[in-house]
Amino acid sequence: DAGAEDTKIVFDGNAQDYHIGLDDSADDLVIGLGSTLGTTSHIVIDEAGHVTKPLQPTFMVSQTGSLTVANGHTLFSTGTTEVWDVNSDVSGSTFTAPVTGKYYLVYNMLYESVTSDSVFEDSIETSNRRYAFVRNTRAYSGNNTYLFSFGAVIADMDANDTAYVKHNGPTATVHHANAAWPWFQGFLLG
Repeated sequence: DAGAEDTKIVFDGNAQDYHIGLDDSADDLVIGLGSTLGTTSHIVIDEAGHVTKPLQPTFMVSQTGSLTVANGHTLFSTGTTEVWDVNSDVSGSTFTAPVTGKYYLVYNMLYESVTSDSVFEDSIETSNRRYAFVRNTRAYSGNNTYLFSFGAVIADMDANDTAYVKHNGPTATVHHANAAWPWFQGFLLG
């Protein structure tokens, strides 16, 4: 009736209720859990057509303290800061998939004081697959003792599968302890 009020349809289920409605104070179309509009919003569409999913699993961990790693060491295992973690799916350096789906996982790493020409092979490891990335890229800002590593995958993960980043290389090396460089991120694609 064009009144300044919320309008909704509630689907009253046995175990869970869901709603679809107009959150008039925000001018948003909302799909959510429960019978109260706007309290547990799963999908929000604003007047410009932007679609957000406030509860979509996503995370970012940054390396903010120093960490020396050797062959087979898990990266981001200590000295990290959790930048964000929607749904609390990260523990330490390990992400646990809350639901079955395709996940975009990406990491960025900068090693310092690298003196060997040996090849580094970092990888994103999931419960059922290893995604390897070979890097031996020297010279960052004119300093040839730095080595950069980066990797990104779309990983097929089941609920409760885990993912982390692993270092493989014949010599021990140190993370560059600056949150702008070493980080591990991911989110559910669908």
